[in-house]
Amino acid sequence: MASTNFPTVTIQNSGHQFQVRPSQTVLEAAIDAGVNLPYGCRNGACGACKGKVVSGKVMHDDFQGSTISEAELAAGQALFCCARPLEDLVIECRELSSVAGIKPRLLPVRVQKKEQLTGDVMVLFLQLPASERLQFVAGQYLEFILKDGKRRAFSIANAPHDDALIELHLRLIPGGQFTQYVFEEMPEKAILRIEAPLGTFYLREDSSKPIIFVAGGTGFAPIKGIIEHMIHQGMQREVVLYRGGRVEHDLYMHALCERWAEFLPNFTYIPVLSEAPVDTQWQGRTGLVHEAVLADYPDLSAYEAYVCGAPGMVEIAHQTFVKQGLSVDAFFSDAFTFAPK
Repeated sequence: MASTNFPTVTIQNSGHQFQVRPSQTVLEAAIDAGVNLPYGCRNGACGACKGKVVSGKVMHDDFQGSTISEAELAAGQALFCCARPLEDLVIECRELSSVAGIKPRLLPVRVQKKEQLTGDVMVLFLQLPASERLQFVAGQYLEFILKDGKRRAFSIANAPHDDALIELHLRLIPGGQFTQYVFEEMPEKAILRIEAPLGTFYLREDSSKPIIFVAGGTGFAPIKGIIEHMIHQGMQREVVLYRGGRVEHDLYMHALCERWAEFLPNFTYIPVLSEAPVDTQWQGRTGLVHEAVLADYPDLSAYEAYVCGAPGMVEIAHQTFVKQGLSVDAFFSDAFTFAPK
């Protein structure tokens, strides 16, 4: 490795090394170097990038206090999306193989079509320049880079084989600067800048375990991409999709999920409403979506779980599924976090 004054990070498990420029976090430098550390939100809210600093010191940028405890920090744990090395580091963490060789890029996109599915869910279809194609793994996300430099992250809802357009599902956030602009002002054909692909929420194809998908709200987007990838690849793994919503119209693209269940022999669809009105025609499950999983699977040890939605739902699913036998290494998540107002 070329000699510089930049701190060097060595991953103890693999021996991989990379250097960290002063402007970078450990995770940013790893992505630049093509080293695939697990991560989700990139802003200290989800904990997916948590690992151990074996030697050396880091300082942390701001992060959400619930993501890592004082005891974990004292024991040498770090959030690599927020950690900046003060000296050379040796770290201990998992590395991922499926996204190897796919480095995120900055690209212009044109808004090809806006399709409002419900009062608060919009599907955006983005067109890349004619000479470009976005290479990504089903389940990854992109970030819009706004004019003030701020970023907004949204999961890619289509599978890589169907990449003529990039499909995103946006929920209108009251007071949310970007989503209100998209819903109320942004014209079709608008030009935006993105960085993509990002994230480590993707199917572990080296496993044959049956899969439980849990989607809350627009957390359905990356799971849709993964399921469509599995269908395209002819995968035969048993799949159960639990979708959580407050009321029935929250389950946008409900008919698509029903078609999957009708035509795919190994696929089961279980929608769950937490606030179904008493006078509704709803005949399905009610309650919290993670509790429906727990009720159906007293022993989760033989399964993998892929969970995407609000951070609170993802966190309680993680805690309770592991208590019910799910291996810690068999839980994969993508927590949706919103920009602070």
